[in-house]
Amino acid sequence: MDTPLPRPEYPRPQFIRQQWLCLNGAWQFEIDPGDSGLERGLLERPLARQILLPFCPESPLSGIGHTDHLGAVWYRRELRIPPEWADARVLLHFQAIDYDATVWVNGRELRRHRGGFTPITCDLTGVAAPGDPVTIVVRARDDHRALKPKGKQSHLYRNMGCHYTRTTGIWQTVWMEPVHPGSALLRPRITPDVANGCFLLEQPIDRPAAGLRLRATLSDDQGVLLTREVPADHDFSPRLILPVPQPRRRLWSPADPFLYDLRLELLDAAGAVIDQAASYAGLRGVTLDGNAIRINGDVVFQRLVLDQGYYPDGILTAPSDAALARDIELAQAAGFNGARLHQKVFEERFLYHADRLGYLVWGEFPDWGCHDGQRHEENQRPDAAYITQWLEVLARDYSHPAIIGWCPLNETAEPIIDKLTALDDVTRGMFLAAKAMDQTRPVLDASGYSHRVPEADVYDSHDYTQDPAEFAERHAHTAAGRPFVNEPGGRPASIPWRGQPCFVSEFGGIWWNPDATPGEHSWGYGDAPRTIGEFYARFRGLCEALLRNPALFGYCYTQLTDVYQEQNGIYTFDRRCKFDLDRIRAIQQLPAAIEQAHRPTRPDDSSS
Repeated sequence: MDTPLPRPEYPRPQFIRQQWLCLNGAWQFEIDPGDSGLERGLLERPLARQILLPFCPESPLSGIGHTDHLGAVWYRRELRIPPEWADARVLLHFQAIDYDATVWVNGRELRRHRGGFTPITCDLTGVAAPGDPVTIVVRARDDHRALKPKGKQSHLYRNMGCHYTRTTGIWQTVWMEPVHPGSALLRPRITPDVANGCFLLEQPIDRPAAGLRLRATLSDDQGVLLTREVPADHDFSPRLILPVPQPRRRLWSPADPFLYDLRLELLDAAGAVIDQAASYAGLRGVTLDGNAIRINGDVVFQRLVLDQGYYPDGILTAPSDAALARDIELAQAAGFNGARLHQKVFEERFLYHADRLGYLVWGEFPDWGCHDGQRHEENQRPDAAYITQWLEVLARDYSHPAIIGWCPLNETAEPIIDKLTALDDVTRGMFLAAKAMDQTRPVLDASGYSHRVPEADVYDSHDYTQDPAEFAERHAHTAAGRPFVNEPGGRPASIPWRGQPCFVSEFGGIWWNPDATPGEHSWGYGDAPRTIGEFYARFRGLCEALLRNPALFGYCYTQLTDVYQEQNGIYTFDRRCKFDLDRIRAIQQLPAAIEQAHRPTRPDDSSS
């Protein structure tokens, strides 16, 4: 009996070509602990073991389950390019390889890439053609003790605190697709314009040529709305405005996550279609109004949950596409309307499910506590690679309507001193990169602790105080111009607040596991509740303190699921429910509190 192909779904749902080949499944594999494999001939010979992709070698699902430090790993796969792709140019895609990857095809080095969370594409032109056999070899170097962005991956052998099992090498889908041997479509940028009821389509062209034309067809659930066509040979990225007729205009929102279908076609000088792809778009606007963030003009209090995207069997890789959608459904069942996608650039298919389910998300970069000096316990330090990798994230995810904000850094705690540091430069660089790439969404310079960019659109804090009365008092003065500010070690790490919309982007983290004893191997923030009733009382008190605060636009509760030893989730690590969801949901939907929070105020408002 054949083993089902793991993760067989199309990996890039906002830019779909009909012809493609999934390369997940069994690959040859070998651990290279001394990173000497190139000298030892691993590029030329078969490898010693077998691994199941797209799962990382640390995960049980990979068939390897090796959780010690790996340093470097190698992959090898021999196959034949489908002959029916004759006369096409073949592209080889890796959705993510952690961290420093080199790709060879038929012995020729085709690509090097640094960064563990964004796609890599290799053009096989001149190396292999349809019908040809190919040998793909990948080396991934991933020294987790190095100073680099890696999110919550532990630098030690063991899990500890907020540090979890590592992910090394290939951890998302590997695949191939044929494209026209000359010009081809690249990933589109789709910008919704709610005020004018239209979409702006920017469609980059790979290898532009004379006589090309771009045709876009916008459809809804009733059929075609319009078709527009423009010359595509004047620049690298022709633009089209796609107005949505008023009778069939529907805005994307959590209450109605309506998506329009978009068909993209590239025509040659004779009018023949030489490339085509399917996409989708949501007509959604995000604006700031005093202390509020409005979605399509409406104030939506953001009841976010922290989602770290870990799985017991796949680690950073979801075991199935259904598991990605299920996590969103679990959050919504508990009363949350969105998430901070925390310390991980989530799979593109997660964002697709967020789009179709109406789930608000903040896109993040996978760093944690990066610091200009030596911080052995976290080993993340800001440098130019941060900005490069962040730009790749922004380019990949720009067109998803579910993303309503960007957050490049998390818990940078370096104090502000009388000279600029690398952290100042990188924080500002990542903020400017986000604003240059995207003028449609707010950008938070860093979540919690250190705010260093005066122009940042949003201000926030992290607060794991467990006493509801103390917690409410700490955040009661925001409307008067004195928001709670994290000051690690009693030293200021942030510039003063200047009236931006404000939220508490981490709070709660209440431990609950009646089958364990609180401690190093089962922990949450603060003193553990002694009874389930005490948990509900604390959860209600903390949520109400923020729901009833008219100066806040939202909050983010820690967290959706337990993650290994951090057992403060609404659900267990294997997604079993820990609480009465009706009760959890009702606590977060207090009508009077929400009504009060929906009235935008400013620090100088007499009504505040």
